[in-house]
Order: sequence, then structure tokens, then C-alpha cells
Amino acid sequence: QVQLVESGGGLVPAGGSLRLSCAASGIAFTLYGLGWYRQAPGKQREFVATMTSAGSTDYADSAKGRFTISRDNAKNTMYLQMNSLEPEDTAVYYCNARLVRIAYWGQGTQVTVSS
Repeated sequence: QVQLVESGGGLVPAGGSLRLSCAASGIAFTLYGLGWYRQAPGKQREFVATMTSAGSTDYADSAKGRFTISRDNAKNTMYLQMNSLEPEDTAVYYCNARLVRIAYWGQGTQVTVSS
């Protein structure tokens, strides 16, 4: 059974930092590309950051310079380090693991940034 379990969300003041984690099980983790997405109230889910199995990264413009995606293959875990958080970053954050046409999602973790 495949599971992606996010953790690390919470309430943080503007300018603060959070590190999200996503622990994966049931997949050959090293083969998968990984990603973080978010969905704010009343908005569509949007791309935040991705990392290929080879370690190449890509970021949404809103995340560049503030967020860092990483992975620890030994722990089957991916991370999103978020710095200089803004109220506009408030959303439910979802992790994603994909391999060709296969994609798995976590249940989401709430991030709330207070102004």
C-alpha cells in the first residue's frame, strides 16, 4: 500500500520559517520524481516545487529564493524548507510522487502565515 504522509505544517508569523516533511512508503522512492503543491481557499491547486529522481529542481516564481525542496533517499522522505513566509503562502500543502503516468498524493498539511 502506497502512503505519502506530510507533516510540519502549522501557524507561523510573516517572515518565519517552516519545514514540511513527506514520508513515503510502498514505492521505490529513488525512482520517483517528487513535488510539492499547494491549494489556498477558493483557488486551484498550484505547483510549488519539484525534484527529479536525479536531483534536478524547479520552482514556481513565488517560491524561488525562499523555498528549497530536498529529498533523503535513505529515509524515503522529501522536504520543503520554507523561509520568509508571507500571508499569501497560506494554503494546504500536498506532496506528490510520480513515475511516468503514476502519481501519488499525500493528504495535505495546513500552513497558515499570519500578518
